[in-house]
Amino acid sequence: MPQVKCKICNKEFYAKPSNLKRGYGRFCSRKCQYEGQKTGKFIVCDICGQEAWKTPKDLRNSKSGKYFCSKKCQAIWRNKHYRGERHSNWRGGEFIYLRIMKESKVEPICNVCGIKDRRILLIHHLDHNRKHNTIDNLIWLCWNCHYLVHNYNQKIIIKN
Repeated sequence: MPQVKCKICNKEFYAKPSNLKRGYGRFCSRKCQYEGQKTGKFIVCDICGQEAWKTPKDLRNSKSGKYFCSKKCQAIWRNKHYRGERHSNWRGGEFIYLRIMKESKVEPICNVCGIKDRRILLIHHLDHNRKHNTIDNLIWLCWNCHYLVHNYNQKIIIKN
């Protein structure tokens, strides 16, 4: 009776001689067989430090050389790394005025009529140059006031 050691857990078990002849009988159970068929390795997520299993294909296809446990961690890394000039859709920075206004903590209120509804507010360039994105050149206007300023030359009185 041939007693064989399992390749995973080293437990001794009986294997039929005909199975050994064909190359079978290396694992004591289905669980050990499954573990023996696994390829790949555990990696540590670059964002949260959690361990995750990656297949050889996942390890090969990483363009950045970084590995993540989930799409959430991958998105966190990408949003930090690929922003501004490194983003594929970067157009020279002429459309960043919304971010500038939000980061400067200027209260979103129309400078002409005083409406506070964020759904109808947009940003107006005082010198009408969309590439001049300094905080001194940007103000909040509602759709209606913005239309009046551009089409009927309504004067803007800046409220402090």
